[in-house]
Amino acid sequence: MNRTLLVSSSAAGARTVRELLPARDYAPVIVAASGTEARRLCAGSEFDLVIINTPLSDEFGQELASGISADSAAGVLLLVRGEQADEIAAQVEPAGVFVIPKPVSRPFFFQAIRLAAVSGRRMAGLLEQNRRLQAALEESRLVSRAKCALIQCRLMTEPQAHRLIEKRAMDRRIPKRQAAEEILQELEM
Repeated sequence: MNRTLLVSSSAAGARTVRELLPARDYAPVIVAASGTEARRLCAGSEFDLVIINTPLSDEFGQELASGISADSAAGVLLLVRGEQADEIAAQVEPAGVFVIPKPVSRPFFFQAIRLAAVSGRRMAGLLEQNRRLQAALEESRLVSRAKCALIQCRLMTEPQAHRLIEKRAMDRRIPKRQAAEEILQELEM
């Protein structure tokens, strides 16, 4: 199931979009009536798909779409009147937002949903990979700081300092990060 946020100031527009969504794949659908309410909901939880039916009561919606796309892995669809679609698409497509001209046909809408879902899953995978790489980089920095401290305080060579950190981690069955933190704490005393 994909958590879906539908942003529409018009109750009729929200009902029409809900009818187009396959209920078995896109439930629950949470409806927001304004850009402000949508931002509050996005700050409090994650969504797999965000559909914005423009215009909204407090803004047009392209800033909201770009912001959600930048801050989350959600696939974002922006429903825009046909005559405005090209102009709005030029503004939001660089942020990864899919623009769908209104009125929209059911097959075109399904295709757009699938594309948004695929891009959202890909983005979620990239964000997870980025998180893992950031953690590995932070661990490497911490181990390097511990090595430098051992070289300065205990007059060890770099291979000796490296060996000491690895040996402590293996002997105590702890991550190298924790061994490096312990060594830094001991050397501060």
